[in-house]
Amino acid sequence: MRRATRLHTFTTALCLTTAISTTLAQTPETDSTVTYGAEFFQGSGALTVNDMLDRVPGIEMILQATNVSSVSSDGNRGLGATSQILIDGKRMAGKANEARSQLARIPAGQVARIEIIRGSSSDLDVQNSNQIVNIVLLEALPSSSLSSEINVTQYSDGKVNPGGSLSLSGERGRLNYLFSGQAVSAYEHLESFETSILGDFSPNETIDADRYRDQTNYTFNTTLGYALTPNDSVTFNALYGEQDPPVKLLRTYVDQRARPVNTYYERETIPATSTNWEVGGDYEHRYASGSRLKGLFIVNERDNQSTRERYRATSPTDVGVKNLFLDTSSVYQEKIVRGSYTFNMAEGQGVEMGVERALTTQDSGLRQGVRTAAPGVAEYGGLTPVVLPNAFGTVEEIRYEPFAVHTWQINPRMTLESTLVAEFSEISQTGDVNNKRDFNFVKPKLDMRYDLSSTLQVRGTLERFVSQLTFADFSRTIDERDIDRDTVAGNPTLEPEESLRAELTLDYRLPSDAGTLNTRLFYYDWDNKIGKIDISPSVKNLQSTNGNIGPAVAYGLISNASLRLGFLGLPQALVTASLTMQSAKFEDDPFVPYSHRFPPYDRGSLRVTYRHDLPAWNMSYGVTYNGRAHDGRYIYENDSRFTWIIPTNLSAFVEMVGFAGLTYRLEGSNLADFEACAMRRRYDGYMRDGILKEIENNCSTTGMQVAFKVRGTF
Repeated sequence: MRRATRLHTFTTALCLTTAISTTLAQTPETDSTVTYGAEFFQGSGALTVNDMLDRVPGIEMILQATNVSSVSSDGNRGLGATSQILIDGKRMAGKANEARSQLARIPAGQVARIEIIRGSSSDLDVQNSNQIVNIVLLEALPSSSLSSEINVTQYSDGKVNPGGSLSLSGERGRLNYLFSGQAVSAYEHLESFETSILGDFSPNETIDADRYRDQTNYTFNTTLGYALTPNDSVTFNALYGEQDPPVKLLRTYVDQRARPVNTYYERETIPATSTNWEVGGDYEHRYASGSRLKGLFIVNERDNQSTRERYRATSPTDVGVKNLFLDTSSVYQEKIVRGSYTFNMAEGQGVEMGVERALTTQDSGLRQGVRTAAPGVAEYGGLTPVVLPNAFGTVEEIRYEPFAVHTWQINPRMTLESTLVAEFSEISQTGDVNNKRDFNFVKPKLDMRYDLSSTLQVRGTLERFVSQLTFADFSRTIDERDIDRDTVAGNPTLEPEESLRAELTLDYRLPSDAGTLNTRLFYYDWDNKIGKIDISPSVKNLQSTNGNIGPAVAYGLISNASLRLGFLGLPQALVTASLTMQSAKFEDDPFVPYSHRFPPYDRGSLRVTYRHDLPAWNMSYGVTYNGRAHDGRYIYENDSRFTWIIPTNLSAFVEMVGFAGLTYRLEGSNLADFEACAMRRRYDGYMRDGILKEIENNCSTTGMQVAFKVRGTF
């Protein structure tokens, strides 16, 4: 009854909006695809596809559109049927090496046009869940094109790191190729300060911390496409990445309860290695009738290893005494095969049928050593091993997803896309815990689009959504948020979240490319939302982990506007704004006697971007403000409530084409040195009993960053 009432409200809003929109329609035009030819970008100084997209109104709204189901359900396994970026009407056979990551490496001179596809069609290589950006390349590419970038970044502590990229693309007969490599600095100096008071509001302690991560990300990509015949083509993609993110950390504790006040130090060293690779390929055959047969495969792996050792000292220069050892390892692999056949069933009706098979595995391990009177073990850093349940294991999922998509052009204005996906999966866990479970789901989806004109469109979507579980939640892991709790228990009995999702979107593109306005209403209703559950061995040893709690809802309004300022005499100036207002409710949280919000649905956010191109000066500049509501995001556990605020960011850039035809760019991030803040309330016993023990307030910042870049295409 609860779900039926809320869906009735949403359906009423859908009908009302459609009726209002119909009265606004003033033209019989129905072609809703927006096209920007190469001539649109001439003289703009664009070097890559990313540069071109920066000059298209409303592009941020399309590329940033995302639906996040849960803080613990990433929904990222397998390939799925949707994508926001196509190249020549095709999706890339890649995940880490996907189309969006290629945009900065495709020269602008190879682009024939950019299409914003707002409709549904069986001719598309993917389902259009929102809007799709299709990059159409020239039929005859230059024999070769070399693009390069050299950059240097200065951080707030004075550290200066170089970086750069190099890409080669072109065509040789039937072969299209793209090779690229890049080195990107990911250095970070995080400064934080925490104060805490006891439950009676007397001072407890302060913690002043400096965390250094000296990291550089190295990536190599390649994409090869070959036309076997006019109707047959193959594509091959490969990626290799390497990141070694060692971390050093120094904390200064001031115990204000001691008399005299006691000061001591903690030093941590965290050497780490991280690598990832991916190989993918696809084959497509087009029949004379217009039907398509396509198959693709993807194989990838991520390997992360880190060791954390903590020392306690009486001065910041002392080596100190080791009191904690944590060693973690994780190897994550995917093997995906997908095949589909697309054909026209009748006039105006297309069907895509296929199946996807995915084998996903994760091997993980966790060792913890602490200082005791017992003898130490070398494998545990010379400390005493801690017996950790469910610390070593392998999680494996075999999943089959047959699917069928029917696209029906009901009339020149109206399109209905109906999708039916079945999921048959088996998840097994071996190692410290042995468990095997089978899951079967049917996931229907309806997407209705009505073009009131070539510029005004209303869309309604109704979908049964099933999230994918995060394998890291199955086994014990390190607690990254709480320095007083080293590890968090896993839950091998987690089940996927099931929800009913409804969305209503009104999209209006202003005449003469003056901008775009977009509003989206969403309502999500869960049956078994994942949150924190109690697994405490006793009242004296409270513990919690991720688990299925019960009903929950999230709803909100996302409004976007992207306007050219021609009416102010600035036709090359573009203002883009996005306002999100949302709310969410857990109905039956076992730790809290009242309903409350949950991540990532905080109250809202505001993003404003101003960009001004000055072709006569070969120059562009811009500024972006990105802010969040200040009441934070909440996580409730059995003995604490944790809330944090995502930091506001102010960034700006200025670039120009200058000496030797190169583009010179100066950009800054976090220019106002905004802080991320968090607060944790700890309780004596269960939080529901209301006996406050401690309040911790922590704020941190990475400071301002300034980068200078030189780019060119040859």
